[in-house]
Amino acid sequence: MTAPVLRPSATPPRLESRVDVETPEQVVLSYTVAGVGSRAAAAIVDALICVGAFVVVGIVWNALGAPGHGRLGAAERWLFAIVVFAQFALLWGYYVLFEVLHDGQTPGKRLLGLRVVQDGGQALSLGGAAARNLVRIVDMQPAFTYLVGIVSAAMSPRGRRLGDVVAGTIVVREQAVSAPFAADVVPGAPNDAERALPPAALLSDEEFALLERYMARRQAIDPARRQAIALQLARRLKPRVPTEVDAGLGATDYAWLAALHDRERRARAGVAVLRAAGTARGSSPTALPHALVARGAGRWREFAALFAAVQRRRGGLRALGEDEVSDFVARYREVATDLARLQTAARGRDHDAVFYLARLVAAGHNLVYRREESTARTAIDFVLRQVPAEVRRSWRPIAIAALLLFAPAVASFTAVVRDPTLVTELVPPSLLERAESGQRRGPRGGYLPEDEAGARGPVLASVIMSNNVQITFGAFALGITAGIGTCFLLVMNGVAALGAPLGLYASKGILGQILGFVLPHGVLELSAICIAGGAGLLLASAILLPGARTRRDALVDESARAVRLICASTLMLVVAGLLEGNVSPLVWPLAAKGAVSAATAVMLAGWLWPRRAA
Repeated sequence: MTAPVLRPSATPPRLESRVDVETPEQVVLSYTVAGVGSRAAAAIVDALICVGAFVVVGIVWNALGAPGHGRLGAAERWLFAIVVFAQFALLWGYYVLFEVLHDGQTPGKRLLGLRVVQDGGQALSLGGAAARNLVRIVDMQPAFTYLVGIVSAAMSPRGRRLGDVVAGTIVVREQAVSAPFAADVVPGAPNDAERALPPAALLSDEEFALLERYMARRQAIDPARRQAIALQLARRLKPRVPTEVDAGLGATDYAWLAALHDRERRARAGVAVLRAAGTARGSSPTALPHALVARGAGRWREFAALFAAVQRRRGGLRALGEDEVSDFVARYREVATDLARLQTAARGRDHDAVFYLARLVAAGHNLVYRREESTARTAIDFVLRQVPAEVRRSWRPIAIAALLLFAPAVASFTAVVRDPTLVTELVPPSLLERAESGQRRGPRGGYLPEDEAGARGPVLASVIMSNNVQITFGAFALGITAGIGTCFLLVMNGVAALGAPLGLYASKGILGQILGFVLPHGVLELSAICIAGGAGLLLASAILLPGARTRRDALVDESARAVRLICASTLMLVVAGLLEGNVSPLVWPLAAKGAVSAATAVMLAGWLWPRRAA
């Protein structure tokens, strides 16, 4: 990367959309928002990868001989289950996994130089990645054309599809711009404006505060103690000071610290100095920016080259040693300070140098400010404390979701029992055939026919899990429709998957047959659906009842809560799927199935019971 051409406000307006964010260093960074075309190209690359993986999975599926599950051996059943989970992971886990592990980049985004970041420029969080990709269900409509997402991105000033709006994320171009030096800003002899420039700050706020406390109290410390503290403090701060600056600070530790303190105080008064110089009589409006570019160009080139080298490394900063990371962070802080000075000196004018350096600092910012690494302890705390706490906190939307599920179920059950002819309009033909065969088997027969009951185990469990989890994902994502889609999904499941089937079996006198199948897993499965419905209603509340917040802020806040609810429902459905695939098909007495159901209810209550933080 080379240094920029410096042009004043006559620079033509840029065509790309930009967004400014403020860093912890109080420096304003400029990101270029990724356009619809580049995002579509990245999506095509990712889609091709997924299609290729699906083809491989399909070949394995066909090679195994597919669904004669009852005739499969134990090893083949487990292999089939793995294939089912692989399909589910490709469909729902590909984007989340890559964006979390590679800091907002899927292979397609990496190839196109794109990255997903949070609104404030921070690295993408796990919750943000989950939220934006679950809402992909809506963005990809109609029929996988992504028309909804494309229209949303095209209409948004920040190019955000609905998933980005919910998660509070933006997709930005990561490449920093480059341009050759103009002849009049090549580094040379310092001019009057450059001589007026204060030095660049080298220490962090914490380090400067430590140095300031030492300088303020040094006279009150006895000489031997003062010398020992000066030695320790100098050893701590020397790695932050470049060699060329270190040489001019002083020979003894005491003199070195005093000179460094004076230099840092002048550096931190730099904004006032720049403003005074910029408004001085006879000063050129571009003199200070030219001088800053001339003085900092070499430092910017070095950091740009270092950034490019780190970016090419697999793992980014994680692949560097401790000294290399310290060097990168120190250089990043230097160029961030240069940017703050340049922005102040430019006084709002659109200089290419400001744009160039803002992009360079933004690129470095994405590497420095990564999310905190998760540990086994934090994951356990999340599952055992944070997720149950969110379920308890969100009892109101969950209760509304339960009402939307069970009220239609009771109504449809009553209607079918009173008039069995209604059932043909409420349930699929396959369920009617199953009820007919169940009637022939009698009240003591199992819910599943013998050939299907023989399929119990990992294959049936994996199919049930993946299907149920996808339903709950839909209940959450459809909350972005102001809750209309979520409510419709809950009502339809209450009628077609719960009330009408139970009414059908009751009208034929074999209600115990279907209850024997539902009881072992029903508590967990139905509770999970209500919790997922509550997650969708949280999104709806952000749109309809944002309160004092903006709708955008409300969506981001409520989506973070909703993702925790989806984690709860997913964990519950995994356990429910294991029970439904292995225990529910067994022909046990109804009392035994009821005991399993009661045990799951006790386990669920124990999990949701309040507990203290570790």
